[in-house]
Amino acid sequence: MKNLRRIVTGHNEAGKSIIMIDGKPSRTIGEDVGGLFEIWNTDGKEINSLSNKDLADIDIILSPIENGTKFRYFAIHPTPDGIPKEKLEAAAALAFEKIGAAHERIDTSKHHAMHQTKTIDYIILLEGDGTLLLDEDEVQLKPFNVVVQRGTNHAWVNNGTEPALLIAVLIDSKFKE
Repeated sequence: MKNLRRIVTGHNEAGKSIIMIDGKPSRTIGEDVGGLFEIWNTDGKEINSLSNKDLADIDIILSPIENGTKFRYFAIHPTPDGIPKEKLEAAAALAFEKIGAAHERIDTSKHHAMHQTKTIDYIILLEGDGTLLLDEDEVQLKPFNVVVQRGTNHAWVNNGTEPALLIAVLIDSKFKE
């Protein structure tokens, strides 16, 4: 993906605001099918704006840790025609396993990429033509449409011929059972 740039600010020893990081996301995974592009993570602890440690430069997992957040770009390529359902299911299972999320695939009967996380997510479609699939609903999105994803089983589908690019903030949350 081109033009993915992140700018992380902080403070110098004199307490003046500075740019600590300016560049591409530090980690990516799954670029062959779109991918996750990590921008920043928090762990629910105190923020040290004097540190130049890149909090996104860790192994990519789907969900934030307890009390944490994740901020990332994610891209979805169009699904090529003619791929058998079993092959799509196997590829999705492997992809979710690689990002520590095999347990979040609770019901994939509607789509091979369906998953449910214990997060509240704020998601914006930046480029492309996508659809949000839910168990009993779906909605087509255009650029700058916003989704507030509240811990529901869902998947994303690219309806176009070019990659769809989204940005997401995932916040670890507790849900009423």
